[in-house]
Amino acid sequence: MRTRKEKSGEVVAYSEAAIRHNHSILEYCRTSMSALSGFTAGVIGLTGILGFVFYFLVAIVLWLIILVKVGSSWDKYFRGRLNLLTNGLGGGLFTYVLFWTFLYGMVHVY
Repeated sequence: MRTRKEKSGEVVAYSEAAIRHNHSILEYCRTSMSALSGFTAGVIGLTGILGFVFYFLVAIVLWLIILVKVGSSWDKYFRGRLNLLTNGLGGGLFTYVLFWTFLYGMVHVY
């Protein structure tokens, strides 16, 4: 268990196992989103900067969907809102580029 002090002086305890589980679910969602958006970008033929802009837009939409799903009690499940956006963003980008280039090549080159 980890603890931290709130601004009000209250001590809040976190379960490391629960936080790890929540982040693994978040990583699964991000990987799935990266694969599906890479698939979509490859099929519709996005190239260059537009493809990367598409990835970041989809990542922001996923972040907003998670925030809506969690609601105002997000601090019960995660330590910070910005961590929901930034954790796994780089790893998801690699998955996105893999699917993007593969599907683009399959649909538009061959």
